[in-house]
Amino acid sequence: MHILVCLNLCLAVIFGCDSNSSETIESNIHEQVLTVDSHVDTPYFLFHHPDFDLSKWHDPYETNSKLDFPRMQQGALDAAFFAIWVAQGPRTVEGNENAKQRALDMATLIHDNLFRHEHLAELAITPDDAYRLEQEGKRAIFIGLENGYPIGNELSLVETFFDLGVRYITLCHTRNNDICDSSTDPNGPEHGGLSQFGFAVVREMNRLGVMVDVSHISDDAFFDVLNCSTVPVIASHSNARALYDHPRNIDDLMIVKLAENGGVIQVNFYYLNEPDPHHPDQLATVSDMVDHIDHIVSVAGVDYVGIGSDFDGGGQLADCFDVSEMPNITRELIQRGYTEKEIQKIWGGNLMRVMSEVLNGSRSRRTVEVN
Repeated sequence: MHILVCLNLCLAVIFGCDSNSSETIESNIHEQVLTVDSHVDTPYFLFHHPDFDLSKWHDPYETNSKLDFPRMQQGALDAAFFAIWVAQGPRTVEGNENAKQRALDMATLIHDNLFRHEHLAELAITPDDAYRLEQEGKRAIFIGLENGYPIGNELSLVETFFDLGVRYITLCHTRNNDICDSSTDPNGPEHGGLSQFGFAVVREMNRLGVMVDVSHISDDAFFDVLNCSTVPVIASHSNARALYDHPRNIDDLMIVKLAENGGVIQVNFYYLNEPDPHHPDQLATVSDMVDHIDHIVSVAGVDYVGIGSDFDGGGQLADCFDVSEMPNITRELIQRGYTEKEIQKIWGGNLMRVMSEVLNGSRSRRTVEVN
């Protein structure tokens, strides 16, 4: 245990105020580390609620919203990846064009909201931005693209989305697309992993510095990505299949291979355990979620795990129902014996490391190309 944590706990016991002191320790650690949520579907919520004001505090039970900037501050969440989600539709010229336009509209929506509330939050495109904005007391908003469907079969669109601030692309969603097979397509695999176009997309993402997100993709596509990518990859919102046997989750071999690749699996608030037939609406808990963190740490180590809630996309826990309750995760990690340094890695350090390596790998490749 971190020496500061240990000392404070000892003093708390001596002076008979262990509860208050423990809460102070939890608060201090949570406030001091950079906290990053790698996947929230807030842009989708904003798209369907155009009058929603991110600068105002909202009751999650009344609005069904999980995030706004005051609640991010309340929960001491420093940064979040706003996912541009486009559901899989027809893979036709018209379908691809509609998907592209929807994604571009949602990107514009994010930029417009950040422009209106620049005193509270700003766009982040590098880890340095997140650390700078944390010091300034602002929220850092990264952008991800959930589902490569808006790319269609136009490789140049990867750079288009990169220029708009997209820093990871989830290659597919719940159905196969032109890039790869999905883990949950009812028709089964189509490409046997990545398509030939999919390999080109991964190489282009490596070149530009866009993180490849393997959440939602099939197992075969997962291994194709690892064999193709020259930099670490991420699973922006996935869990351990050993604890909940669902194709959206990642098995132990995949966790090991992801760690060998240097990547990170961001534990989700969804797909945590089998639904109770007698209580199907009963939510999982922070303890259930941290069980998945524990398992990944036991398999691969603490350097390869993080947190990606899926707030506003179905992710929710009984005791972390919205972003304001994020400190409950830190409390659980401390109670399980994680040190401050380990908590820093889980809450954002690991993901920022991967992001830096991906961006630096891109810079190195561009230097080689120029020379």
